[in-house]
Amino acid sequence: MRLVFADCSVDYMGRLSAHLPRATRLLVVKNDGSVLIHSDGGSYKPLNWMSPPARLHIADRVEIDSTSLADELDSDVCELWTVQAAKTDDRLVIRVFEKINEMSHDLGSDPGLIKDGVEADLQRLLSDQIELLGSGYRMVRREYPTAIGPVDILAKDASGVSVAVELKRVGDIDGVEQLTRYLELLNRDPLLAPVQGVFAAQRIKPQARTLAEDRGIRCVSLDYDAMRGVDDVESRLF
Repeated sequence: MRLVFADCSVDYMGRLSAHLPRATRLLVVKNDGSVLIHSDGGSYKPLNWMSPPARLHIADRVEIDSTSLADELDSDVCELWTVQAAKTDDRLVIRVFEKINEMSHDLGSDPGLIKDGVEADLQRLLSDQIELLGSGYRMVRREYPTAIGPVDILAKDASGVSVAVELKRVGDIDGVEQLTRYLELLNRDPLLAPVQGVFAAQRIKPQARTLAEDRGIRCVSLDYDAMRGVDDVESRLF
């Protein structure tokens, strides 16, 4: 990874056009070909970037002066960075007026993100924020016991109807089948029936959603970061 602190301006040209006027910024060049431009505020997201695959060409002042670019660029531009996308005509053009500092370091291979959003955490968070399922919902019990295993959450909706909630990090067909078995058993209990089902997960596979909805089970997608209070909603583009 290469980090360059520079006085620069940035232009993105392609399907969308964007301009960052001259200022001091951090330029990040990664081994995967991506280039990111950061400022010292705003959010954790870059101001602009080019995703891989991309090709970076850096022209120094000598190269600039030997081409027609010299007439187009200010004389105080010391480097011209051109980042060309591999599959489109999109380009990121960075005019570097001064390099303040620069460093490079090989980070090596990364094992990837090990998420802590396990089902137990989702169960605890949803039990504390049961209103995410709908206005007027209230908790009855976590790990509600049945003869074939505990239901993750038993709740009541606004009208007092019992609701069995099955939680998964990734919702697949097996999870829907599991909730179906719980519902069949719970609906035999006259003190609980009728019992509705909610299949909740961070991500629900299309086949699982189709099966659940066919069986009258409502699907709910959970935003784990928002539930933990670490999602910066104001920094979202959409």
